[in-house]
Amino acid sequence: MNIKQIAMRATIVGAVLGLSACANMSSQDRNTAVGAGVGAVAGSVLSGGSALGTVGGAAVGGVIGNQVDKPSR
Repeated sequence: MNIKQIAMRATIVGAVLGLSACANMSSQDRNTAVGAGVGAVAGSVLSGGSALGTVGGAAVGGVIGNQVDKPSR
């Protein structure tokens, strides 16, 4: 088994475990998590794989996801 296969399997296992953790989350919490994930991928793609771009994208995506379904006061 080469390193790419190990990395792919680890990524799949991580994704499955991460998604199963969303079962008891509120809608706003789920949107925050999804926004952070999408933002991380987008930040990584736009910055050419830069760690700073990935973290920045995750932060921005998480904030946007959090605000999408914010309960009214």
